[in-house]
Order: sequence, then structure tokens, then C-alpha cells
Amino acid sequence: MAMIKYWVGACLLGYATLTLAEGNAAAGQEKVAACGGCHGEDGNGAAPIFPKLARQHAAYIVKQLHDFKTVKRVEPTMNAMAESLSDQDMQDMAAYYTAQKLTFEKGEDNALGERLYRTGNPKTGVPACTGCHNPDGSGNPQAGFPLLHGQYAVYIEKTLHDFKAGERGNDTNAMMRSFAAKLSNEEISALADYIATFR
Repeated sequence: MAMIKYWVGACLLGYATLTLAEGNAAAGQEKVAACGGCHGEDGNGAAPIFPKLARQHAAYIVKQLHDFKTVKRVEPTMNAMAESLSDQDMQDMAAYYTAQKLTFEKGEDNALGERLYRTGNPKTGVPACTGCHNPDGSGNPQAGFPLLHGQYAVYIEKTLHDFKAGERGNDTNAMMRSFAAKLSNEEISALADYIATFR
């Protein structure tokens, strides 16, 4: 528990430096027109490999767009898409997506995934995911932890593998990289299946 409190506190300190302005959802709808090919017109993802942005915390979306623009998060297509975005553009786009209705996946019950999510793996030093993402996957917008509801299992699995391999490195204090590195491939698949059941 002490370790989780340390990580959350450290994340809050790092995340507090990103100041947020008010976004305009109507303006954002026009600005996300080019995003529909991957993320869907309503932010529900055009294919399982792409993240759903509908109902995602606005602050989290803004951080990811900022990280793409500054190439702190490396993904060539998104780096190019975010390059010309202003801070207001990011706020408007986030306001639009967070206001959209989220669709849910069927998901598959997975006992191993549920156990890992709720209690972690003490033998390998993996903490429970609930410490940051909450028991119901609602996340924590103040701390910058994303909403996991409705995400495709395929996308969750890819993201955890990217953190594990160090291919994604925009997590505060390398939290996700540290935890994912301790997960086996079987555990990653199990977590992805379980998280996809969240409503």
C-alpha cells in the first residue's frame, strides 16, 4: 500500500504541471474530422487495434496529444497528426471525445486477469491495477490515470506489450514500464481479456 501511495503521489506531482484550459466540444467536433479513420467518428475506435476515446478523461487525451506533438510518445502517424495542434485544439478535441457515448465490448471472463487486476502478483512485485485505475476501471483524471471502460482487449494487450518492451515511454516515473516488465505474456493476455469486460 505504501508503494502505491508513493507512485500516486509522484504521478500527481508530475501531472500537475500540465495546466488545462476549457475545451469547446462543438469546435472539437470539426477538429477531429481527420481522426475518424482510426478512432471512429464518435471515438469508439474503427478497429480493435486503435484506442477508444469516447468518454475518456479530457485531461488524459490532452496529455497524450501533447506527448505525441513533442514526440515524448513515439508513433509516427500520431506524431505527424499532432504536430500542428495548438493547446486549444487539444482541449477542444478532448472536450468532444469525452462527451461521446461509449460502446462496450462483450469481453471474456478471465479468472487470472481478475486476480491480477484486483490483487496483483506479490511474487513478482506487480501491484494491483485497482490502486491507479480503480476497481471498476474508471481511472483517476486528477492523477492522469485513464478510463479503461470499453477498451478493446487487443488494444489493451498491445499497450501492455509496448510498455513491457519500452516502446512506449510517456508514463510518469516509468510506472507502467516498471509494472509491465514484470508481467508474463500469459498475464498480459489475461489482463486484457478481463479489462475488456468493464462496463
